[in-house]
Amino acid sequence: MIDLKSIDDLARKLSEMVPPDLKNARSDLQQHFRATLQTGLGKLELVTREEFDVQRAVLLRTREKLDLLERVVAVLESRVDALTGRNH
Repeated sequence: MIDLKSIDDLARKLSEMVPPDLKNARSDLQQHFRATLQTGLGKLELVTREEFDVQRAVLLRTREKLDLLERVVAVLESRVDALTGRNH
């Protein structure tokens, strides 16, 4: 979900760039800019910062668990090797 205030701010800034002789059309242009920005940004399938941070935390926890499991497997493999006399 895109922050609508940011889109409104950007649309307002774009409409302020409209030449003075088109001042009467500024409001309409601002609405069109806003709609176009919302549509375009919506197609990008962006996530909010909060969603990104949640997924980042999940990934970090998963990586920690994977690292732990890799260490456990390495210990178990070394025990198996010691018991069987094999070398990996």
